[in-house]
Amino acid sequence: MARWRPGVALLLAACAPPVDLKVVEFYVGALPRRDGLRHHAPMPELPEVTALAAGLTELMHGRTITAVRLRSIGALKTYDPPLTALVGTTVEAWTRHGKFLDMSSGDLHLVVHLARAGWIRWRQQLSEARASLRGPLALQVELDGGGGIDVTEQGTEKRLALYVVRSPLVDVPGVARLGVDVLDVALSPSRLTELLRTRRGQLKTVLADQSVIAGVGNAYSDEVLHGARLSPFRQAAALTDDEGRRLHEALHAVMDEAVARARATPIADLKPEKKQHLRVHGRTAQPCPVCADTIREVSLSTRSFQYCPTCQTGGRVLADRRLSRLLR
Repeated sequence: MARWRPGVALLLAACAPPVDLKVVEFYVGALPRRDGLRHHAPMPELPEVTALAAGLTELMHGRTITAVRLRSIGALKTYDPPLTALVGTTVEAWTRHGKFLDMSSGDLHLVVHLARAGWIRWRQQLSEARASLRGPLALQVELDGGGGIDVTEQGTEKRLALYVVRSPLVDVPGVARLGVDVLDVALSPSRLTELLRTRRGQLKTVLADQSVIAGVGNAYSDEVLHGARLSPFRQAAALTDDEGRRLHEALHAVMDEAVARARATPIADLKPEKKQHLRVHGRTAQPCPVCADTIREVSLSTRSFQYCPTCQTGGRVLADRRLSRLLR
């Protein structure tokens, strides 16, 4: 079983000289939010993660890891097995668990959760970057024959997570908590409806809860709810059979199309390709592609989402302020 690394941030803060304390600020407390970075960033979700796994497998299968370089200390959440245990192992494949990426190499697994602003870039030649708590580079994995991957994370939130484990389903808490996968053929309309009815909360929140349905995030939940003509604030427990059927149809229509499109896209182009095909998410003030009404936005503390009043809320505009009493 993997062993955790408690108190990393406190250790860093205690050991750093006074001039360096601000460098570790984002590990021990939240920095002031930058609104320009909060909205509509093309964060990786299941279709992009699926395509990344396929593309990285094609590039890395059968190749031996010759070096690993950790550039963001706080990103690594385990210490036993050590990260260096990957050196000398041969990469078998990349797979996914929900939105977690899993590289199997020898008898070990490197599990990566990209969070909101993380990404993996293939490099024909890796640069010898210096370790820095400020930069986007979190990890480098170098392969025999040259080339390898950079695992990066933009922005200041720094939620990207890395795990070196023997059994992801047991040793990575986020993987162990995952609900039914959104692409699982067992997720029938009736099962989806029953699953959602057992949850308290609004559809937008429950649909993106990874412990309920694994793989749907902020962007694609907007797309699914628009396709199903359902309000983001509809109570999940009150879902009717007809609404459940519409939601299931929209879920598969949106996700199947996005996965197929992502698989046909080079991994370097996945993020911009995703954004240009979204119908409502990130399209505030633009016309709805179905009814031409103006797409509206609701902003919360760390994220925002979009919807069409005509298609989804009976023409009602939802209050756009935190802690409001919104449409029920």
